Amino acid sequence: MALFIKQNDTRSQLQERLAAELQERSKQNAAKSELPDGVTDSNYMKDMKKSSSLLWLWLLIAVVAIGLTIWLTVESAKA
Repeated sequence: MALFIKQNDTRSQLQERLAAELQERSKQNAAKSELPDGVTDSNYMKDMKKSSSLLWLWLLIAVVAIGLTIWLTVESAKA
């Protein structure tokens, strides 16, 4: 917004009015953003579903696949 470095400088009436307007706008903008993400309701979550009950199985398969890939790479490097 506005950066006020020297408050003791002489200002014209226009400068004073503009400074006051900028301060008021910054106060209003700060008051508007109560929610960090700006979402006013949770309607966007309406059609979401929870993760599958077999999620643990997919994670286990992924860990085994990564481990197998690493093991095969190490074994092929030895030969």
